[in-house]
Amino acid sequence: MPTLRVELFEGRTAEQKAALARELTAACVKVLGGSADGVDVLFFDIARSNWATGGTLWSEKAPAKPPAG
Repeated sequence: MPTLRVELFEGRTAEQKAALARELTAACVKVLGGSADGVDVLFFDIARSNWATGGTLWSEKAPAKPPAG
């Protein structure tokens, strides 16, 4: 079964990561078959100063505004 590498900005809680791991595992089992025990999820927390998109560090970008509503 697969090993999933998840790279995301640091700051997510352990509860958020646990929920994401459960959902990713369930999706793998549904699509690929096998058992949940065969799915590994590895989390890599990346500082915004270590990630750039379009040549701009995320630490230099304005914070995203939450959706209205």
